[in-house]
Amino acid sequence: MAVSRDILLISTADWDNPSWTNKQHMAVHFAKRGYRVLYVESLGLRRATATGQDFSRITRRVRKTFRALRQVRENIWVHSPSALPGGSVCAKLLNQYLVTYRIKRCLGKLGMNRPMVWTYNPMVWPWVNKLKRDLLVYHCVDDLSAQPGMPAEALQEADKKMAGITDIVFTTGPRIDLRFKEWVPDKTYCFPNVADYEHFRQARTDLPIPEAMASIPSPRIGFIGAIAEYKVDFDLISQVARSRPEWHWVMIGKVGEGQPNTRVDKLKAPNIHLLGPRAYAELPQYLAHMDVVAIPCCLNDYTRSMFPMKFFEYLAAGKVIVATQLEALQEYSHVCLLADDAEGLEEHIATALADLGPCLATGDALAKENTWDIRMDAMLRILQEYQ
Repeated sequence: MAVSRDILLISTADWDNPSWTNKQHMAVHFAKRGYRVLYVESLGLRRATATGQDFSRITRRVRKTFRALRQVRENIWVHSPSALPGGSVCAKLLNQYLVTYRIKRCLGKLGMNRPMVWTYNPMVWPWVNKLKRDLLVYHCVDDLSAQPGMPAEALQEADKKMAGITDIVFTTGPRIDLRFKEWVPDKTYCFPNVADYEHFRQARTDLPIPEAMASIPSPRIGFIGAIAEYKVDFDLISQVARSRPEWHWVMIGKVGEGQPNTRVDKLKAPNIHLLGPRAYAELPQYLAHMDVVAIPCCLNDYTRSMFPMKFFEYLAAGKVIVATQLEALQEYSHVCLLADDAEGLEEHIATALADLGPCLATGDALAKENTWDIRMDAMLRILQEYQ
């Protein structure tokens, strides 16, 4: 029996979030191959904080609740679920009923009678297995329990429960992979994050400099991603910026993504430029005018489990990468420069600016081997084995 051509994809990110993650990319690539995808937006795992950013997020979520099922691309429909506030047993049970009821209605409208369920949210384990479905796939791309404001114990327990009921677990990093292989070794597969090679290779063409970067002098040290304290080492960047005032840091991304109370005081310097988020389509144009790119992550429980999506995107763009000693990047140390501290990061940036960094051709060849199409082929082969 063939894998279902209908997919219920339960995301932890809203469809229109400017910082695209696995969730949107997988939906798009399934759709390109003729699968029909019902994309369910975030159910709101993180506890709300008393910040303007979270107030805006809640307001948007309430507005979306009244949206009808909407088609955003060919073969992709988006549903915005609603959930009652509160963590009581009654509230949880009612939310399960409401969310399940609305998802079933959406599936019915689309004629999806027995979809493959592909979830990024382990907290749905109490009800998702009760749906009429084909395969159940848990795509664990982050250690959500290590993210600020998350219900850590509940998420850790949910991971175990999901492992017990799912047909396949796909992971993105060695530490997460080891955890699931302790529970379900026969159905856990590790696939690091990949990139849209053709999209990011545009950075190697003659693209005009974006207006927002035109007044920023070279050399430019680029960063693209969530600008949050639990992910990015602000102290590290600040130290290098002070030591090398002639280098300009160009940081693209939403401040406080996943951590609304993020403070960027340490990044307030004449040579650190926070440009805010930019559309995915515009990223190659910005990368084209960066001299070096950085992955200056903190080293903590969250980052030790992650594989940065930007890694292969940077390689496809033809850029030398300087990064901190992330566990997932150790096997790729031949195509990037890994630093232990601010002094090491500064030395590596100087090396890259002097064109003495890793061979770009080697990085390009590696990027070609790690594309969404190649990854999708590998995943689909595994799915077929479970039929």
